[in-house]
Amino acid sequence: MIGILGGMGTQAGLDFCNKLAMLNRGKIDQEYPLFMLYNKSNIPGRPESIGVHTKIFSNHQKNKLNLTKYNRVLKSLLKGCKSLEKSGCKFIVIPCNTAHFWFKDLQKKIKTPIINMPKEVFLHTKKTSKKNSKIGLLATEGTLKTKIYDKLFTRHFKLVKPLDELQINSVNQTIKYVKMGNIKLAEKSIKPAIKYLLKMKCKKIILGCTELPIAIFAFKSLKKVKLSKIFLDPNLILATSSMVKYKKDCE
Repeated sequence: MIGILGGMGTQAGLDFCNKLAMLNRGKIDQEYPLFMLYNKSNIPGRPESIGVHTKIFSNHQKNKLNLTKYNRVLKSLLKGCKSLEKSGCKFIVIPCNTAHFWFKDLQKKIKTPIINMPKEVFLHTKKTSKKNSKIGLLATEGTLKTKIYDKLFTRHFKLVKPLDELQINSVNQTIKYVKMGNIKLAEKSIKPAIKYLLKMKCKKIILGCTELPIAIFAFKSLKKVKLSKIFLDPNLILATSSMVKYKKDCE
């Protein structure tokens, strides 16, 4: 059984479950994959909890305060993973890019393997893109700040990110709209950031926040999502990797 730690946000977790089911359609109920979603929506905000954690500190009190926030999120993520572990899940996935800032510390504390979503996106990109090509990255400020994708991509690709103004007014606003359930506004507000990355001649664009595929593919079929030549959807890539592992480990 696949364990899914969701709630970051709720729409993104449901989007992952939907893609997981649609990738492995069955003619009857029993042919669909077994999975358990823990929609743990009470996990403290990831970008807010990161704060200045990755900076070099000159003030001990700021360091201590930020570590407290970091550990609060870690504790909540760990509680969710342990619940899935106790339920008999063979492996765990977390459909939230920013949450992978806690990946190493989290994996150290549980026995059940966790599939690393940014790593799966990188492996997929290596197969589908030429080395040193420009790859756009749309993500939360937390994901950008902690360089979750930079650490994986910079040796093989040139990551391009939106300008600060576009990050605030286009990307951040789009994520907010999806969390609010206003998909039409989200679809409209992400367009300036996409246009900028295309203008910068990016060959692919990583939708590095799991709310973003919902905005961009809001009214499109899964077939169109899979056939997209420009967008890399981490939820879809993670769902694909999950099914490969599921067939090996769970059947």
